[in-house]
Amino acid sequence: MTTIGLIGGMSWESTAVYYRLLNEGARARGGGLHSADVMLHSLDFAPIAEMQAQGDWDAAGDVLADSARRLERAQARCILLCTNTMHKLADRITGATRTPFLHLADVTARAIRAGTSRRPLLLATRFTMEQRFYRDRLLAHGVETLLPDETQRLEVHRIIYEELCRGRIEPGSKARYLEIIGEAVAGQGADGVILGCTEIGLLIAQEDLALPVFDTTRLHVDAALDFIAEPASRAA
Repeated sequence: MTTIGLIGGMSWESTAVYYRLLNEGARARGGGLHSADVMLHSLDFAPIAEMQAQGDWDAAGDVLADSARRLERAQARCILLCTNTMHKLADRITGATRTPFLHLADVTARAIRAGTSRRPLLLATRFTMEQRFYRDRLLAHGVETLLPDETQRLEVHRIIYEELCRGRIEPGSKARYLEIIGEAVAGQGADGVILGCTEIGLLIAQEDLALPVFDTTRLHVDAALDFIAEPASRAA
C-alpha cells in the first residue's frame, strides 16, 4: 500500500469529500474491499481563518509546514493540501519537505488544457480570485481565467465561509452561483467554470451546467490515485 498524506480541515466539510472520493476511487480501481491508504492531519480551521482575515500568512505558513513535516515523518508517499486558498503557501510546504507535493492548480490546469475550455470562470474565495498566486500558476500552464465582478466575488466568498464551510447547502445560494456563471457566459464569453474552492463542489456539479465544470477536489483526488499507481521508481 502507498500512503497519501492529506493536510485537511480547511474546512473539514470538503476534507470529508476528499476522504470519500479517495476511497471510492481506490475501490473502483482495485475492486472488492479495496480502500485508500490515507493519512490525514486535520487542522482546526478557526485559527487559520483568522490568520487569513488578518493577512498573517506567515503564521499560517508555519502551521502548514509543520503539518507537512508530520506527514513526511510518517512516510507519506505524497502530500495533498485539501484547500485551494492555502496553496498561496504551497512553497512553505515544498520548502519544508522532500515528499512529492501535488499542487492543485497544476492538476486543474492540466485538466483544462486537455479539454476545449480556454476562458474558464474562476469561482473561489476572494483570496484565490483576487490575489495572483493561483491565477498566475494556471497562467504558467497557458490557462487564462475570468473572474466575477466585485459584488459577485463578495457573494461567492460569503457563501463559502458562512454556509458551505459550516455544512449549509442552500438552494438559493446554488441558484445565485448558477446565475453568476450564466452572466459570465453571456457577458465575458466564459466557456467553462473552475470550482476553485474545495467546498463549491458541495453546491454545484457538472450536471447543473452545459459547459465544462472543473471540480478541483475531484481532479486532485484522481491525480493522487494516479500518482500512487505509478511504480515507486517513477513516482519518487
